[in-house]
Amino acid sequence: MKIAVISDIHGNMDALTRVLSDIDQQDVDDVISLGDNVGYGPESGEVIRRIQAQQIPSVIGNHELALHDHTHLARFNASAKISIEKTKDQLTDDEINFSASLNTFLLRHNCRFVHGFPLDCPLTYQFWVSEKRMRDIFSKMEEPLCFTGHTHCLELIEFDGQRISRRPLTEGETKLNHDFRYILNVGSVGQPRDGDNRAKYVILDTRRHSIQTRFIPYDIAAVAQKIIDSGLPEVHGLRLW
Repeated sequence: MKIAVISDIHGNMDALTRVLSDIDQQDVDDVISLGDNVGYGPESGEVIRRIQAQQIPSVIGNHELALHDHTHLARFNASAKISIEKTKDQLTDDEINFSASLNTFLLRHNCRFVHGFPLDCPLTYQFWVSEKRMRDIFSKMEEPLCFTGHTHCLELIEFDGQRISRRPLTEGETKLNHDFRYILNVGSVGQPRDGDNRAKYVILDTRRHSIQTRFIPYDIAAVAQKIIDSGLPEVHGLRLW
């Protein structure tokens, strides 16, 4: 079985379209989103509608939380706050309610899916977590593999029962050890922050017990212009580069 995992689309419909087109060519059995489908980008409503139309299961991200509970905006910087407020104005009530209805985690295919960090937090960044807490999480997590997003940076955390190691995920195939447990950050479709501006997603191949990391180019200039034209903070277009 092949499971595609996408995250942090952030209203970037152009990037999502290219990623879904690539997924269509990979003989994938399931597609799951790790949230933050909205915010930053110019087409959050279009992204929500595509996810609904293709029945892609999604967990809730911190940007979805902030859409319906503004107390979460205290965690956002000034431009991100403006982005959420403008995004909310652009969405229908149905789109906002759909985003608010998403669960904090999903369990499918013997894997856990969460936006921020397991077991079920949409808000915690992976780079905040100490090794001591990481060990505690691995001891509580029943699934051998958890997929996360939120940081917009690819990362593989592995636990062999004694040691924890962390390393960036690179383009291409990464073999997994059947005896290890993993937390895997899939990066971002709509706004990568890992030094490579292509859209990112991963495919879990359960037969090969491996992860394939896909880097997908798209028309960044067109999206950056859409961000400016829609009245969103220009910084979110500049960051795409």
